[in-house]
Amino acid sequence: MHKIEILDSTLRDGVQGEGINFSVQDKIHICQALDALGIQYIEAGNPGSNPKDIEFFQEIKKYPLQNSKLCAFGSTRRKDIRCEEDMNLSSILAADTECVVIFGKTWTFQVTDIIKTSLEENLAMIRETCAYLKANGRRVFYDAEHFFTAYTENKDYAFKTLQAAIEGGAELICLCETKGGFMIDDCRAAVKDVVKTFGSKARIGIHTHNDCGLAVANSLVAVQEGAVHVQGVLLGFGERTGNANLSSIIPNLQLKMGYECIPQQNMKMLTSICKQIAEITNISLNSQSPFVGSSAFAHKAGMHIDAVLKNPEAYEHINPEVVGNSRVFLMSEVAGRATILEKIQKFAPGINKEDSVVKDIISKMKDLEFQGYQFEGADGSFELMVRKMIGQYQPFFKLHYYQTNGSNPRPEEGVCCCAQLKVEVDGQIEITAGEGDGPVNALDIALRKALEHFYPAVSKIRLVDYKVRVLDGKSATAAKVRVIIESTDSEASWTTVGVSADLIEASWIALVDSFEYKLIHDIEKHFKRI
Repeated sequence: MHKIEILDSTLRDGVQGEGINFSVQDKIHICQALDALGIQYIEAGNPGSNPKDIEFFQEIKKYPLQNSKLCAFGSTRRKDIRCEEDMNLSSILAADTECVVIFGKTWTFQVTDIIKTSLEENLAMIRETCAYLKANGRRVFYDAEHFFTAYTENKDYAFKTLQAAIEGGAELICLCETKGGFMIDDCRAAVKDVVKTFGSKARIGIHTHNDCGLAVANSLVAVQEGAVHVQGVLLGFGERTGNANLSSIIPNLQLKMGYECIPQQNMKMLTSICKQIAEITNISLNSQSPFVGSSAFAHKAGMHIDAVLKNPEAYEHINPEVVGNSRVFLMSEVAGRATILEKIQKFAPGINKEDSVVKDIISKMKDLEFQGYQFEGADGSFELMVRKMIGQYQPFFKLHYYQTNGSNPRPEEGVCCCAQLKVEVDGQIEITAGEGDGPVNALDIALRKALEHFYPAVSKIRLVDYKVRVLDGKSATAAKVRVIIESTDSEASWTTVGVSADLIEASWIALVDSFEYKLIHDIEKHFKRI
């Protein structure tokens, strides 16, 4: 099995995505996650561009990695100065990484019109930078920026830049599809030409962007034509429409095309690592992401589900467990009895298809969906609904009242609403209040305060997504709304739903379901251990 090197650029190219920002501690946690997955190289930042990356490269030394090698990133020396005088190169050396990634100009337009120097000086910048870093004990990876555009407009000069990097000592030449506009056949032809010309002198890599939705495809065809190194971002985010998505590239190469990217035993960690990095990044993992999304192996149509229950190969291209994901049968009005039964048996294995309660559950579910509930994306609320009907539910608290009020202008930054509530747990009354950025946030804070004394586990619950859907636009502000909340405790995630003509009440219903789902599962885990 041929090995393909993977370089993850979440901490460098990924942070150029809109809304992405990591603290030093975030960057350390992401490095540890990528290391656990078995990623060979982590492009961890540009120490010459900002103080945070300088701090990171010092702090990460306290957390030795087992599988991954860190790479500091930066540009070739500036024009018309010596490498020893370039502060950017000094910062790269100070980062003290075994490997460095250096990018240089390949496209003549970038040379003459952007950095405004001569074509010969640009070649010297590339050659001398690579030689300087190698002489200082670094392994040098060279990123040929805008290579594919340069190849199209002036192949001769583009090849001269690659040759300059190799002459300087670069062991890897990475072809960067910087604008993300190249078509698959054109990418294939260019990579094939480079491998034929330079493949005996250096390893060839590929770095693509997703502006035409082809970053993954172009990466795969590059490997087919001889590239042995693939760069990307695990979750695919990055500038504009993002980078090549490694969570798709890795399983495609390893499970479909016969290459080895990460240790085989680590493949089952792929989904959980993606979720972990999404949580650190404070984004929601796209449910429809191939391989790792929550919908990647989700089935809704009754006939499809029936077929999958008989043989998963009917509608699944791989066993979801291979990538650490799981099969999901969605609860909806088109789901059959077998689907609902399979879902119920995960937490109530004693119920079979002959039990009359199954018919009652289906009837109840369809009635709630008529009111606006949607259980295909709310596994937690579906389970609680079933537990209530089969006698496996006992409320954890009784609500006496809640009330919220807003203020404008805000009395202080981050606070625009207050909530007060009164709950009762085993005869004990708790009255608490919370301030938050909106009424739902304030209610969440107040409820945690009220329950943490009785149920410390609620402190581990974190709301990671909150969605509101207006169900009847014709009713304007009197319309019903559906609120869906996704929650996690860092070990598992679940989704709950609430429906009401009152947005706060719908949110409260979903919020309470979220807390009760967590508490029920903690109790069951406790009894299983004893």
